[in-house]
Amino acid sequence: MENVPCTMKAWIYGLHGKPEDVLKLKSDVVVPELKEDQVLVKVMASGLNPVDNKRMIGIFVHAECPFSTVPGYDVAGVVVKVGSQVKNLKVGYEVYGNIHEKALDHPKQYGTLAEYTAVEERLLAPKPKNLSFAEAASLPVAIGTAYEGLQRCGFTAGQSILVLGGAGGVGSMVIQLAKHVFGASRVVATASTGKLELLRNLGADLAVDYTKENLEDLPEKFDVVYDCVGQCERAVKAMKEGGKVVTVSGAVTVPAFKFIVTSNGADLEKLNPYLESGQVKAIIDPKGIYPFSQTLEGLAYVDTGRVAGKVVIYPIQQDN
Repeated sequence: MENVPCTMKAWIYGLHGKPEDVLKLKSDVVVPELKEDQVLVKVMASGLNPVDNKRMIGIFVHAECPFSTVPGYDVAGVVVKVGSQVKNLKVGYEVYGNIHEKALDHPKQYGTLAEYTAVEERLLAPKPKNLSFAEAASLPVAIGTAYEGLQRCGFTAGQSILVLGGAGGVGSMVIQLAKHVFGASRVVATASTGKLELLRNLGADLAVDYTKENLEDLPEKFDVVYDCVGQCERAVKAMKEGGKVVTVSGAVTVPAFKFIVTSNGADLEKLNPYLESGQVKAIIDPKGIYPFSQTLEGLAYVDTGRVAGKVVIYPIQQDN
């Protein structure tokens, strides 16, 4: 068993505000205690998500954990300790997952922007063998959100789908899952001019430049519209009669529905074969890997809304 220290380096905040004002790197943060159903993960990489910034500025204050808070949802790392009720994971296993079961309902106090994090076994899956820790850390929130949204829509083989915001973290996964896992007959996705090629590479049959074309001018309607950018009103106009619209951002226009992802290691495990075969790929922005010391810069880049795929903090561990 690895000799786990009592304290660790972690990014931590003690009040709400902008990351550059409240988030500090400290080296004396206590390593989280394990509950019986949890494992302690040595964090090798952590994925950033827009929710990290939103939580920090206090948007979800009504259902928040107590201060001080270590942010971060996505983790890829190595199990270094297991609780007494843990059934399958063992010390040394390489794992990945979203450590907060309910993203916005009392998430954990200690997230993944730290050298160690404690997480329930059921929220983790074995890391796909062909993926680096950085690639694996880019996936859980995005692929989990994409998968759950498609399931909630009842999306099935032979249906058509329009993805608004196809180049972002969630959208890039929706395109790939719709095409390669669910068997979509037609995938259309929107992005800005420089990201259209990415959409095609991910499996979109048609890439629409939202800076030049109006959705309203598309000659077709869709069985499902997956809105990743908060344009629900426009999404509803693009669906077929009897179709479904799912959104993960912004206000909801009837009959669309909105949901917040529930973390689930079993879903990741179901998707692992598609990741290991290369049918579904982890998408990290070309400028999207930041070392642990530059986490603030990484969060600022996420906040621009211009990221293609994901931003990842890697490496977390420094050889002392």
